[in-house]
Amino acid sequence: MDPIDPVGAWLAAVGERHRADLDFKELRRGIQALSSLYVERRDKLRSSVGPLRGAGKRAAFAAFFGPMHFLTVRRIVRKLGAASPAPPRILDLGCGTGVCGAAWALESGGRPVVLGYDSSSWVLAEARWTYRTLGIRGRVRRADVNRLRLPGGDGSILLAFTVNELLPDDRPRLLDRLIATARRGSGLLIVEPISRRVAPWWREWSEAINAAGGRSDEWRFNEALPESLRRLDRAAGLDHHTLTARSLWIPPRA
Repeated sequence: MDPIDPVGAWLAAVGERHRADLDFKELRRGIQALSSLYVERRDKLRSSVGPLRGAGKRAAFAAFFGPMHFLTVRRIVRKLGAASPAPPRILDLGCGTGVCGAAWALESGGRPVVLGYDSSSWVLAEARWTYRTLGIRGRVRRADVNRLRLPGGDGSILLAFTVNELLPDDRPRLLDRLIATARRGSGLLIVEPISRRVAPWWREWSEAINAAGGRSDEWRFNEALPESLRRLDRAAGLDHHTLTARSLWIPPRA
């Protein structure tokens, strides 16, 4: 990869960062375990085991699924025209390792400040590293998405692969708060897996967002993955030749 390309340099760095203490087979098993947890055993996500317990699953989350989410959100932002005009700041709720907010910021020329919020100290440390490595102006804060105050009118809000992990009783209240914030002028982008099994609430949210002046989309992008990701993808029995996701988008208002 071109060493002056920040994305290429970041992809190489995140791989080196998380493969240092794991061999290829351990990382492959981590990818398979995490994929199974999110797709087939979602009832275990909030158990004492947790999705990020163990070095293999943490490495899979940061060095494999993180780049996949980055590439997907970057394409969505580009297709929606969400980078022009560039939002002054992006509130990334449930930011994980920071990749999705960083993707939006880079598509916007690196101008936005990214504020990443999550409940996990480990992922916030990773998000801080992601922002620094990609040259993004970003800060992180430990917070519960359901209790976070949402300002309106001076930036955009991002929830990428976050809403599906919330408790069912928390989602309606959050939806009301997000729409109220959008009505005050904030942009709102929600990205989720395309699987209906993962997001049975999607129709309700889509109808509410459309009624508020937004749009709902399903995406399928043909993506030439870097060789390191392609090898892991194939070894884990997955197929990310086509990146898929669905999104809800309300543009910001002046």
